[in-house]
Amino acid sequence: MIIGTLIIKIHTPWVHSLKEKRMVVKSLCAKVKNKFNVSIAEVDEQDIHQITVLGLTCTSGETSQADSILDHVINFIEGNTEGEIIETRREIIQV
Repeated sequence: MIIGTLIIKIHTPWVHSLKEKRMVVKSLCAKVKNKFNVSIAEVDEQDIHQITVLGLTCTSGETSQADSILDHVINFIEGNTEGEIIETRREIIQV
């Protein structure tokens, strides 16, 4: 079994409250979950309005498939948010 993990840090300069941030995060997480069947959640920087850090995992039978899923998620997030992805960290683990 292969486990793919991804941390994505997104800068959202138009967000000025935690309520706005929560709306953006919930919407984006729901879209990603529904489209790619991955686990995703906000994992860090919860108290900073303009920075969102999302963590996600996927499981697969092959390394290339897990890597492909993570690539597609990054592209999807870039296309579905006005925020700028400022950092990504990816790890593929064989269990």
